[in-house]
Amino acid sequence: MKKIGFLSFGHWSPSPGSQTRSARDTLLQSIDLAVAAEELGADGAYFRVHHFARQLASPFPLLAAVGARTSRIEIGTAVIDMRYENPLYMAEDAGAADHIGGGRLQLGISRGSPEQVIDGWRYFGYAPQEGQSDADMARQHTEVFLNVLKGEGFAQPNPRPMFPNPPGLLRLEPHSEGLRERIWWGSASNATAVWAAQQGMNLQSSTLKEDETGEPFHVQQARQIRRYREAWKEAGHTREPRVSVSRSMFALVNDQDRAYFGRGKDGDQIGIIDNMRAIFGRSYAAEPDRLVEELKADEAIAEADTLLLTVPNQLGVAYNAHVIEAILKHVAPAMGWR
Repeated sequence: MKKIGFLSFGHWSPSPGSQTRSARDTLLQSIDLAVAAEELGADGAYFRVHHFARQLASPFPLLAAVGARTSRIEIGTAVIDMRYENPLYMAEDAGAADHIGGGRLQLGISRGSPEQVIDGWRYFGYAPQEGQSDADMARQHTEVFLNVLKGEGFAQPNPRPMFPNPPGLLRLEPHSEGLRERIWWGSASNATAVWAAQQGMNLQSSTLKEDETGEPFHVQQARQIRRYREAWKEAGHTREPRVSVSRSMFALVNDQDRAYFGRGKDGDQIGIIDNMRAIFGRSYAAEPDRLVEELKADEAIAEADTLLLTVPNQLGVAYNAHVIEAILKHVAPAMGWR
């Protein structure tokens, strides 16, 4: 295990006990948690993107703000739903945020998950071409985005521009060198993991995937990762790819931890998402020594180089910093971190 970060969905609610009662609370606390995580020695601060929901949605202002307040920690998403994105506008936003953060952006993108409204991307002005699906549209947006990130000129310059142009076709600005290699694809199936490898993207595998074999979640996820790495080699890419998995895990080190999460061991669950039979991975919560032994049996964690801890952001910055610190101090060293 090379890197450990956190992943926040950024929920807010005025319900009793919530420390994030508004969008402002969630945004400002997300920045503060990233700062705290960096001070604790964590490697990454990642944020989920959901539209039409009381949680984090527009990622680039947040990513830029985190980049301005931190100096070392990776800053990323897991994931941006590409059905909703204008890939050229997104490339400009991403380039700006990456420059502000000093080249630390790690953008997770994907076809997305079921949203709060029916075909929400239509309200953003997008629709699949005739005979294609919304997943096809997401992949097309992604391919355009990846091409633009190469930094090659493609636009014909105006012969009478307002400002002088460099020679040749023009590219989008600001261009951030190296960002193309820091794009990740959030995959829920073996087939899309192979596609991500072919496209030269890193792989993010979450706490759910298509139930393709009926085996335990971590076994299926580990196989997905191995197929991804095989496809990467077959594609002839020269750099080493990165792979992350997400887990809900809590080291129970005090009474507050046990009150929140000490409910005993749970297991994988099966559900239906978009007419797909999906398997949801278990959560981990135990005293540190036992937690280490349980995590060592998780095949997918062993296959990945990056672990993202999903945090209960509504419990506030101080408690979530404690959750991260407990993992980094009591669990991570035994898992081979640093």
